[in-house]
Parts: sequence; structure tokens; C-alpha cells
Amino acid sequence: MTQLMGRPILGLPGELDSRSTLADLLTGVRTALLTLSVVAVPVFGLWVLAPYGDDTAQGAARTVFGIWLLGHGAPLARPPAGAPVTVTPLLLTVVTVALLDRAGRRAARRARGRGAARWRSPLALYAGYLLVAAAAVAQCADPEAALRARPAADLTAVALLAAAALGHGLWTGLGRPVHLPGPGLPSALRPEGAAQALGRALGGWLLALTAGGGAVCAVAVLLGTAGQGAQHLGGGTADWLGLLLACLFLVPNAVLWSAGYALGPGFAVGTGTHAGPLGTRLGAVPDFPLLGLLPADRGPDWHLLACAGPAAAAVLAGVLLGRAATRWALGPTAAVATALALAAAPLGLLAGWACGGALGPGRMSRLGPVPWQFGLAQTAWLLALALPAALLHRWWLRRHRATTGPGAPVRLRLAAYALVRRLAP
Repeated sequence: MTQLMGRPILGLPGELDSRSTLADLLTGVRTALLTLSVVAVPVFGLWVLAPYGDDTAQGAARTVFGIWLLGHGAPLARPPAGAPVTVTPLLLTVVTVALLDRAGRRAARRARGRGAARWRSPLALYAGYLLVAAAAVAQCADPEAALRARPAADLTAVALLAAAALGHGLWTGLGRPVHLPGPGLPSALRPEGAAQALGRALGGWLLALTAGGGAVCAVAVLLGTAGQGAQHLGGGTADWLGLLLACLFLVPNAVLWSAGYALGPGFAVGTGTHAGPLGTRLGAVPDFPLLGLLPADRGPDWHLLACAGPAAAAVLAGVLLGRAATRWALGPTAAVATALALAAAPLGLLAGWACGGALGPGRMSRLGPVPWQFGLAQTAWLLALALPAALLHRWWLRRHRATTGPGAPVRLRLAAYALVRRLAP
């Protein structure tokens, strides 16, 4: 007995970090189920509170799988006519990406120092996640599903999102942080530290623009009729909670739509409609509380104040870039500021595409900002305000350092002496 207790449990120290392929596969399944629970818990709670006669637990489960697939950007359809449903609830997307990124970081820590076999664990984790996605697609492929799947497109969307999030977690977990690419300029116009300064300025622009969109959305909530719409539609506790859940999942979409409104191009709520600071033209819109935030038909008025958000964000980006440009010449500073404006365009294009979509055929096939207009507007704001702000802030900082630096008193005395010599008879 003493010999057994004194014997080490594991013969090799490296066995502490070893995991079987089955364990990694189950980790991927668990990650998928964890993201699925974000939808399943509230949906099944609503089903218990208000069970309808024609709604079974299997129907509620199919609804859960459909919403989960939508959170991955997967296109679905509503029977019987196959109306497209492609609006992605971005709150679910954010939660999914965060959990997959965390799983990738943990897999990277386990994979360190294992040579060629270190990719076995991430691949098994990825396969486990896709197994749950395949089960979700199979459930939603049933003709009786409220949200019918398109198997090939849905599995592709889930696979791409999972690969991107897991890949980011793996890359950073292995000690290789992701950096934004450099400005892509000739070496003569690429000063030292340009990539880092560009990343900080672009991050400041995106954060400030999102905050501005959130402020516009908050003002719309205070001035809009979302509460009256909820009272009109909600007939009981379950209906109220269902509307609250749907609105909560779409809050990031509403913030990006508000950012598009403040940028100027605005957004569409159906074909032939447009909401923007320069004017709003609306037709009949579906009964949904978030759509009660839309302004009434009008021309340009005090809503132009919403444009103060992108203006402040562009000036902030220019100030951040100008602070790093005090050691640069004028030409490279202008070149990096132009590269900042151009780098915002593809990000705006991606955001405009992600927050929009369709809720049905015909008129409701176009919702959200036009992606290319969303990206082009960001470039225009940055060129109009961030570029001069960077140049002016650079000039101000260089002038301030010239007058308050260590050699400033000597230069001032020499200038005063030269002036006295010139004025003296």
C-alpha cells in the first residue's frame, strides 16, 4: 500500500498536458452547446410560460436552432413560400465569437511544445463544433420548421465564422498577436511607427463612431414610440418577454443602423424607403418596437445634429494620429492619414453587410444601410476632418515643444539679442 501511494500517478511530466482527440472533440461540442444555451434558455422559458396548443417542444427546439444559425450569419427561409430571412442578430454573433475565441486560446495553451501534433487539438475542437451545427441544420431542414435551413449555405456560414474566431484565438494564444497591416505606402512615405499609429487611430475612430451610433439610438428611444408599439403588440407576459428578447438580440444592429444614419447615407427599411439626417421617406413598416424609433416623413431639420457624432470621431482619430506624427515630415503624415481613411472603407463595408439583410420577399428584402455607401461615407468623413486634424495637431505639438522644450530659453535669448542688435543705433 505504501508503495502504491508513493508511486507517481503519471509516469511522464508531459502527460499532464496531453488530451485525447475525443476530449477535444467533446470540448468543441460543449462550446457549441454553450453558445446554443444563450438562445435555448430564454426561448424554452417563453415556451413554458405561454405554451400554445399547436406548438410542441420539438417546434421550440427548431426555433432555437434557427435563431442560433442566424447568429452565425446563416441564411434561412420562412415556409411555405420560402421567404428569405437573412438579418443576423449581432448580439448572438458577438457572444459566439467571444466563446470560440476563448476556446481557441485554451487549445493554443495545450498545443504549445507538441510539435506537428499540436494542430490535432484545434482541428478536433473545430470538428466538434461543426457536428452540432450539422445537427442544427438537420433539425431546421424539416418542412415543419418555422425557420427552414439552406443546408449548404448554412454549414458554410457556420464553418467560416467558427474558423475565423477559433483561428484568432489560436494565433493570439500562441503568443502571436494580430496587428493591423501597415499603411501599404512606399518606404519614403512610411515613417517609423506608422502601423501602430494607424491602428490606434483606426481603433479610436471605430469606438467613437460606435459610441455616436449608440447615442443616436438612445435619443431615438427617448423620443420614439417603441414603448407604445410594445404595448400594442404585447398581449401578456410571454409576449412582452419575447419582444424584449428579440429587441435585445438586435441592439447591435440598431446601433450600426444609427451610425449609418449619423454618417449621412442613412438606411432602408424596405425597398423604396430611406431614413437619414437629410430627410426621411417611409412607407408601411412591420409592427415591431425597434421600428417605432424611426422618424416620421420629413426633410432636413434638427436631425442634422446626429452628424456631430462622426465629426467628433474623425477629429479624435486625427488627434491620435497627429500625436504620433510629431517626428514625421509633412508628406508622410498626410500619407498615413489618407491610408487611415482608406483602411476604414472595407471595415465599413463589412459592418454594413453584417447588420442588414432581409425579412421577407419583395419590399422587405432590403433592410439596413447600403454596404458600399456605409464604407464610402467613413472614408469621406476621415478625409474631410481626420486629415486636417492630424496635420494641425502635429503642427501645434511641434510648435509647443519648440517654445517649451529644453532649448527654448536659449533660443529665445538669442532671438532677443539679435533683435536688440538690429534695433540698436
